[in-house]
Amino acid sequence: MDAQGRGHAGDVDPADQWVFDPNTGSYELRLNPVADDSPSSYGTRRRAAPRQRRSRTGDGREARDGREAHGSRGEAPGEARLPSQRGSGGSGGHGRGHGSGHSRRKAKPRLSGKQKALRWGGGTVCVLLIAGCATGYFLYQHFNGNINKVDVGMNNSAVTDGPVNILVIGTDARSGKGNTGYGDNGSVGHADTTFLFHVSEDRTNATALSIPRDMITDIPDCPTKQEDGSTKTIPGQANARFNTSLGQNERDPGCTWRTVNKLMGVKINHFMMADFNAVKELSSAVGGVEVCTAKNINDPKSHLKLKAGKHTIAGEQALAFVRTRHTVGYGSDLSRIKLQQQFLSSMIRKMKSGDTLTNPSKLFKLGNAATRALTVDTGIGSVKKLTDMAQDLKRVNVENITFATVPVLDNPNDPATVVLDKGKAGPLFKMVRDDKSMTKVKQEQKKRKVAAAKAKKAPASEVRVQIWNGGGLAGAANETALWLQNDKGVGEATAKGNAAQLKKTRLEYAPSQIGQAARLADMMGLPPSALKKSSDGGGAATAMTLTLGRDYTGAGEPVGAPDKAPEGVQKVNADDKNVCAK
Repeated sequence: MDAQGRGHAGDVDPADQWVFDPNTGSYELRLNPVADDSPSSYGTRRRAAPRQRRSRTGDGREARDGREAHGSRGEAPGEARLPSQRGSGGSGGHGRGHGSGHSRRKAKPRLSGKQKALRWGGGTVCVLLIAGCATGYFLYQHFNGNINKVDVGMNNSAVTDGPVNILVIGTDARSGKGNTGYGDNGSVGHADTTFLFHVSEDRTNATALSIPRDMITDIPDCPTKQEDGSTKTIPGQANARFNTSLGQNERDPGCTWRTVNKLMGVKINHFMMADFNAVKELSSAVGGVEVCTAKNINDPKSHLKLKAGKHTIAGEQALAFVRTRHTVGYGSDLSRIKLQQQFLSSMIRKMKSGDTLTNPSKLFKLGNAATRALTVDTGIGSVKKLTDMAQDLKRVNVENITFATVPVLDNPNDPATVVLDKGKAGPLFKMVRDDKSMTKVKQEQKKRKVAAAKAKKAPASEVRVQIWNGGGLAGAANETALWLQNDKGVGEATAKGNAAQLKKTRLEYAPSQIGQAARLADMMGLPPSALKKSSDGGGAATAMTLTLGRDYTGAGEPVGAPDKAPEGVQKVNADDKNVCAK
């Protein structure tokens, strides 16, 4: 027993540690106070207790703050048990329910079971994707000290008004407790399983893009923080395997961050990383994860043995499932990615189910396992910051989460690796950059109505346009002018040189040029947001102004993102329960 009569720390039931916070008017979890979260730590309320009020219990004895004088819990001033823990004969019943005591403060209404689940699940739960597969984590204030942080030189805030991009890394590190015995013991850990988790600006949908570990790409120079506080720049490498962006040559997660940024052209907000042990402990903590195989699996490399059909797996078997590849598909890493996406989808469904969100013991185990395995950037390097982010992202529905794989082709120079399929990957990356959903979801943001987008198109020969380069891609204005005249028959397209940098391409036109603007927008695949009607009265013979932004990728390539993923892109919806490994 500890000093407060609650038993050993490991036996504490989290359900007994919910307290009423008078600042918010709701019940919240209070575990051990943590210095990093001290401004909002409810444990500090012991030193600032409100003035005690006295009332009479049913037997005439005095009670304080509505508690029975003979109560056995000895709750601290300012704390209160959950309504479900009081019962009709508890302190609330004696002090208020029978009218024998008088209080100047109206009793708080009892929370329904659903409300308690939502407050537990919404207020303290953060669904984060990760693993040699991927999975989700519930993080409590109690686990703040467990979180490992890496300063990658980019300290973004935990919450943002725009889209959110989280780089999730499952490392193959084979050192430390629970990670040994899997092939290359002592591995420093590479980016063995990586995906970019994109959450839309309106929080209605999310896309998780898996990046093949054996894809050949360029790794940029990477400044890394040293133990003495100095910064060392690790030289980049052209035509390297993607997974060597971590671990190799002392590269840290910031190197993988910069590699993905260069590859996709997206702004990354945060990274999260976990190891083999996370898969075992988290799958066990939720009571197992349901998976499906279309045929028998007997993989001597991963030690996975499963008969065809559905199975609930956990621990070592779960790790074997997300690591196996030799007896599924073509036996490649691309086949393994499909298994990992199936596992992750099932894990998310399990963790967002009522069975998990309303089970205090299960949530506690999840949090403890997760924070021991979790490494993040400094921008979300505390439970408070992670919880703030969770509150912001929790609105995404499972049915609106899509998992897709970055399109690749066999490498003609090395059969053990693959190369980017630029024809399919380009539009896919644009969908992420332009915040386009891969699910049929009605997004909340209001689309601007632009008259030119629906206006009658003028003949190409009547189009007059001056082109400026505001995107930084050398020769872009001249390249576009030549393409418009030679390939599209535009009457006049003049390259004017460099302009101020723009994030998005912009076409400015006068009211009399609306037909020309509609034609040019159709030729170049400009989104409606790129069209800007000016107030001047320029005639139809006057040239429009086209300023190419950083979203311009090349002449003939649509500037705007497509409305759906290109044909042939491998994807699966997180809510699909009928996915089976083949």
